[in-house]
Amino acid sequence: MSLSITLILACDTSDQYGLDPNVESYNIPASQWPEVSKEHKPWARWWWMGSAVDEQNTDFLLEEYARVGIGGLEIAPIYGAKGYEDRYLDFLSKPWIAALNHTVSQAHRLDMGIDLTLGTGWPFGGPQVKMEHAASKMIIQEYIIEKGQKTLEIKQKKRNENDPDGILVHLIGIFRNGERREIYELLEDFKLSNIPADLLQVQALYISKTGQKVKRAAPGGEGFILDHFSRTAVNNYIESFDKAFDLNYPDIRAFYNDSFEVYGADFSADFLDEFEERRGYDLKFTLPELISDNGDDASIRVKSDYRETLSELLIENFTENWSEWAKSKGKKTKNQAHGSPGNLLDIYGAVDIPECETFGSSFFPIAGLRRDSADIRNVDPDPIMLKFASSAAHLTGKNLVSCETFTWLGEHFKSSFSQMKPELDQTFLAGVNHVFYHGITYSPQDVPFPGWVFYASLNLTQHNSLWDHLPAFNEYITRTQSVLQAGQADNELLVYWPIYDVWANPKGTMELITVHHVNEWLHPTEFYKQSKKLMESGYSVDFISDKMIGSAEVEKGHIKPHPNANSTKALLIPKVDFMPVATFESILELAHNGAKIIFQAKPNDIPGNHEIEKNREIFSNLWKKTGLDKKAQVNWGKGKLILSESFAPALAAEEILPERISRSGLKFIKRKIGKDKYYFIVNHNSKKVSQAVDFLTNAKSAVIMNPMDGKIGVGKSKTKGNYLSVHLHMEPGESLIVRTVDQASEEIPLWTYFDSPSTITEVIADWKITFGSDGGPNIPKDQKHKKLSTWTNQGDAEADDYSGKATYTSTFDFDLDQSKAYTLNFSQIHESAKVWLNGQYAGQVWSLPYVLDITKFLKHGQNEIKIEVVNLMANRIRHLDQNNISWRNYHEINFVNIDYKPFDASDWQTMPSGLSGKLMISEYLK
Repeated sequence: MSLSITLILACDTSDQYGLDPNVESYNIPASQWPEVSKEHKPWARWWWMGSAVDEQNTDFLLEEYARVGIGGLEIAPIYGAKGYEDRYLDFLSKPWIAALNHTVSQAHRLDMGIDLTLGTGWPFGGPQVKMEHAASKMIIQEYIIEKGQKTLEIKQKKRNENDPDGILVHLIGIFRNGERREIYELLEDFKLSNIPADLLQVQALYISKTGQKVKRAAPGGEGFILDHFSRTAVNNYIESFDKAFDLNYPDIRAFYNDSFEVYGADFSADFLDEFEERRGYDLKFTLPELISDNGDDASIRVKSDYRETLSELLIENFTENWSEWAKSKGKKTKNQAHGSPGNLLDIYGAVDIPECETFGSSFFPIAGLRRDSADIRNVDPDPIMLKFASSAAHLTGKNLVSCETFTWLGEHFKSSFSQMKPELDQTFLAGVNHVFYHGITYSPQDVPFPGWVFYASLNLTQHNSLWDHLPAFNEYITRTQSVLQAGQADNELLVYWPIYDVWANPKGTMELITVHHVNEWLHPTEFYKQSKKLMESGYSVDFISDKMIGSAEVEKGHIKPHPNANSTKALLIPKVDFMPVATFESILELAHNGAKIIFQAKPNDIPGNHEIEKNREIFSNLWKKTGLDKKAQVNWGKGKLILSESFAPALAAEEILPERISRSGLKFIKRKIGKDKYYFIVNHNSKKVSQAVDFLTNAKSAVIMNPMDGKIGVGKSKTKGNYLSVHLHMEPGESLIVRTVDQASEEIPLWTYFDSPSTITEVIADWKITFGSDGGPNIPKDQKHKKLSTWTNQGDAEADDYSGKATYTSTFDFDLDQSKAYTLNFSQIHESAKVWLNGQYAGQVWSLPYVLDITKFLKHGQNEIKIEVVNLMANRIRHLDQNNISWRNYHEINFVNIDYKPFDASDWQTMPSGLSGKLMISEYLK
């Protein structure tokens, strides 16, 4: 019997990108990988510097990108390079639109996709944003009335003379008896005369403008930032694009919005009216509580209401409004919610493709992985932060989860594939399945090395010495994403994210929920601790918001937050300080309809400043009605309510079992298609894992798939109760995909395990190194070595400065046993190696573990070996700076290092380049 599965993903504009999970069998042999689509391939942000683009260079670059395996590009116009101003195209001008149309046409010819930032630089803004629609802020000035004081001048206090003038909209008097009332009518010529004797304090409320302009704007895109909270402002902004394009938009896939970096914008012209309508009281009479940082109950409640209102206005007036506009044009939206003053889950969930971001470099205890503290930022990306985007996608029925990947992974020109892979795998483990490189800079052919480069990106351009070795890295991503985009996520638990606890922060007014401050709003919470503990125990979780709980339904005892979402087995409520009555009512409704709900503790209180006692009483009565104040478990309708300080025993009692993969130290994420499951598994540890690993499935067989080289084989497995026990061998840094099936296809060979070598033989040879003509700055002389050595630090200055390709050639003798399998093992590669044995291409080695299966290529007797190695750009950049050769000359930010200081590579040490250590051949029984 041969089981077959279809994994072809449609590349249309439908809302459902994946396959129907209810269909159990399709007609593509199970021995094949999914048919490749452009969405499976990595995409990249494409910096258009100065929009200095032309047809000839565009055609050349697109061909290059397609050649190395880039599936699509997100066009982002930004500032330009000095000296090329005559090539600049003004944003949205007719020549710019013509260039865009040509680009889209050529991309489609190459089966590449195009997304477009709806503006230049970031955030949204530009010359079409008039002052009245620019980002706004609230200014509150307090005046204490001294005893006997008769007059008071009301004048806006500015930090400096460049601050915009605010408009005084309200003047609130606070009186001795506690009364607060509007006294604006007493104001004449900005003065209060005849101050009432019982007036203690005056608060002046201004609406002003932040004055922020577009950051890194392209020519023609300079101007004020948009007021994202105003529907009128947003509509005027997006309608300016309708006018510029005359409603004739090119066939791009999606419009894109970057992370919310609108600084100080915390108000809008109609904010007070919106607040009163939504929260039930007038904010201007609670200004003392809003600006207080003393943490008392009244202050926290007003701040929470204020932040909730900002969140709603952002979602409704900007995110949803913008997405509906794009949909009317036949386009999708791709959006980064992080950094917003709003509920991240709901903002991510309001667009077609939620996008997260990796910023900085994580520590992985993988032996041999280079991590120089001088070349990394002092940040540590948290995969749980990435799960806000993937959770929102999973729970709102969207399949694609994108990620702006490798932002400031390391210092410029020093990031290798081996450093990129574990960071990349961590994003996959968090639910990302649509990687965007950050990024590729449009660099014309006539611009000398290193071409145009962006100040904060990985600088993956055709000038990068890694470029011709990039296809293998991209193929790894493509294979992995082809699986991670198939079917549905298979996460069994929902964890409630208590946004109202975040909004209860006693400090400040607006609460920006950013990537860079997770130590404040995320890490200390019970939500974070419990989610991390659950995942480490083997459970797969998604995070759910109040709104998502309110719209969820129950189907056969499982919770479905959306008709296209995965069914989940339970909803977990960690310890929370604040939960709205409406959310609690929705939770009880889910239980009534058959869901399992597990509370870690009774929520402490309800949020908000309106009708507090009434809402507290409602909540208290509902809780008493459940009986959880007396029992740890009660039946509720068709479902069940459980109170348990620890989630694990409660889940076990309900027979909601974890995967046991984590017990081996491996990390995983899983997808499902019908009865089959796909597990993406990574070893991020310092030691190898070679053992039986238990998978929670009724399947009877396991197919192991290697996304590095595409090999597939049937693994050793046996059923073990509720689990399928599969033997895995994974070296540190290695990743595999395990597909569990009822019966493996007869077409699939047995998996070859390279776990216990019978012998290990060192390749002893004389090596000749020759250098490629496409490297530089100069082509070094050939080198000869008696042992395997780098080409750097050999006393040859030209070799030390060289970045590009070098080829190692030699011969060696070997006693071959045809009944054995063989691997070629490198001690160290700086940074990627393509291997030929006996004239046949054997493969590429670019990441730990540095191992290549050479069984098919090795022969008895003398063997010829050729190894093409590429190094990093760093040594050549060092040469430029040491010799004062100008290469960085840009408008605005010019070029900075990882610490945002002026870039200078002249004091860098030479980066090791080539091969070093030992070259070994390991022998295994087949």
